Amino acid sequence: MNQPTTTYMEQELASQPEMWKRALSMTDARNSLPPRGASVAVVGCGTSWFMAQSFASLREDAGHGVTDAFTATEARIDRPYDALIVISRSGTTTEIAELLDQNQQRAAGPLPTVAVVGATNTPVADKADSVIDLSFADEQSVVQTRFATTALMFLRASIDQLNVCEAAIEDAERILAEEIPNDLINAEQYSFLGRGWTIGLATEAALKMRESCQAWTEDYSSMEYRHGPIAIAAEGRITWQFGAAPEGLADQVARTGARFVDDDFDPMADLVRLHRVALATSAARGLNPDEPRNLTRSVILE
Repeated sequence: MNQPTTTYMEQELASQPEMWKRALSMTDARNSLPPRGASVAVVGCGTSWFMAQSFASLREDAGHGVTDAFTATEARIDRPYDALIVISRSGTTTEIAELLDQNQQRAAGPLPTVAVVGATNTPVADKADSVIDLSFADEQSVVQTRFATTALMFLRASIDQLNVCEAAIEDAERILAEEIPNDLINAEQYSFLGRGWTIGLATEAALKMRESCQAWTEDYSSMEYRHGPIAIAAEGRITWQFGAAPEGLADQVARTGARFVDDDFDPMADLVRLHRVALATSAARGLNPDEPRNLTRSVILE
């Protein structure tokens, strides 16, 4: 499969700062989200699940209420939540649509639902009580970049001070303007690490590399990495930390010969950098990231 000269992924990942700015401007739409103090389940599949994990951690850590993230088929919505948020780029994902149907049969009564979607004339949007329309961030590439991060930025803006989100945009713009170090591209192996809300970003980074360039990737909690997984670290391999690293980890990785990546960017901006590495690695391997093998834009089950 030959890589085209310009891919949708290239265009879409480069547009993320602009998409994030639009998400921050959606002040009225954020009023549809559950209020501070509400107990919330946040659900997605694949990339959307990982964004749900990051938001759940951010929301709970910010003191806004108990917040749990689930993949759709494992969602425990029978618990005493006050609201359900679902995330779906296509709005057609079977498991998400079925979960919204299950919510209507909930023994304690249906939970109020909010759907964050990239397409509104869809089953998921039709089944939700409130819809957050992020169709401006929808994508043509199968590999998600800007929709996922725009959804997270929209959700993050509801709990973070806007200046933190604006700083993330500035970091992303700087990353997009800089050259990517060659030693990050087409490495033999990548391990992505996170703590708290950045565990979701680390998991998403690993998925992006698998999808776009068929790379050997792993993802772990930063503290768990030393409990075995560091055994695979070696020269020619990458260990990439999203957010602040635990004390001493950089030195431990350095002793293995692996390249340790831990720069002072907002973790969401650092994910944009990873998107660029994934795209460049895909090109180096002669692949088309817009059409990864065995994948489609949406999982629709028979």
